[in-house]
Formats: sequence, structure tokens, C-alpha cells
Amino acid sequence: MEFIDSAIDAYSRAFTAPESDLLKRLDRETHAQILQPRMLSGHLQGRFLALISSLIQPKLILEIGTYTGYSALCLAEGLVPTGKIITLDVNEELERFTRSFFDQSPLGPQIDYRIVDAKEEIPLIQEEIDLVFIDADKRNYALYFDLVVDKVRKGGLIIVDNVLWSGKVVEESAKDKSTQALRDFNQKCLDDVRVENLLLPLRDGLLILKKKD
Repeated sequence: MEFIDSAIDAYSRAFTAPESDLLKRLDRETHAQILQPRMLSGHLQGRFLALISSLIQPKLILEIGTYTGYSALCLAEGLVPTGKIITLDVNEELERFTRSFFDQSPLGPQIDYRIVDAKEEIPLIQEEIDLVFIDADKRNYALYFDLVVDKVRKGGLIIVDNVLWSGKVVEESAKDKSTQALRDFNQKCLDDVRVENLLLPLRDGLLILKKKD
């Protein structure tokens, strides 16, 4: 995902509000202890997610793909005092590490962290959802979208990460299954009359979908 000029990225981060000490520590410990630390949302994307969440003041957020919890902590910043974020992941090996950081946060009581298969868990959620963040297995993005779109309130948001896939989505030579799945997913969302679309070239690409009124 290192296709944005590094100097521009550094400049952007320098002129973005700083992350909290807890998030800095989570970033550092993820890079030191966990495989594939590039999966972490990080400072710039994290501040974007926190800003969007604070603007819409959600009562319920659904996150599909927790990893080590950085994005969940950022999204939780915008919750109303009685709100919660349900964050779903299948990786049991990361649970202890991730939960330890949730426990250190004052927002921890508002984070409902579940080690489950999202495909099975999402249909069980009955409440109306204000904001969804999808950052999980790319080949199932279309399925996750189909499972959540009718649960999102009118005017609510679905944000999807990694939709540029290190720029591979525009490379004709890239024919692997994940790249093609993302191309198909981006087109699927563009064609869906229930949502308005903005593909933002932030980090590895964020697709912002607003549920139409």
C-alpha cells in the first residue's frame, strides 16, 4: 500500500491532530509483536475515522475486522455516551493482545469485541446501525455489504478499507482473486442505487458509502 509519496504522507500526518498516547503505544506494540503490522489503520486514517464518527455521533457502530483494535478505538471516540461499537474478528490468537488495549481505554466499556465469523454474526444483529467499517477478508467484501446495507439507517455510512489494494486495481496485469474481487466490489457499490459513493485515495483507499434517504 506504499504507493502514496512518502513525503506527502509524512507532511499530511504532521498537519493532522496527534493520536493519543494509548494509540501510539498500540501502534508501536503492534509493529513490535504482531505479524503484518501494515494492517493497522495508523495515525492518518485513524484520525479520519475518528472525525467521521464524531460528526455523525453514532449510537451503534459495526466493525468487521478488528485486528489489534486501533480502528475500533478511533471509531469509538465519536460514540454518544450510551452508544457502542460491535467489532468482529475471527483471529483468536490476537484476542488477548487486542483486549488488553481496549481494557486500558476509557472507551473500553463501549466496545463489544466478539471473536466470531462475521458472516454468521451479522444476521443476528437486530439494532439499526449508524456506521459500518469493513476491513476484513477482501473476497467477502460483497457479502458483508449485502449483509449490512439493509441494517444501516438512512443517512448512515459504510466505510470500506483497502479498495485500491496497493494500486493493483488499476493494473491490467494484476489478475489475482483478491484484486479482481475488489474491482468487482467497487463496481457493485457504484451500481447500487441504495448508496452514494466516494472513493477516497487515503492510504490504501477508503470507499465511503452513504445510505440514501
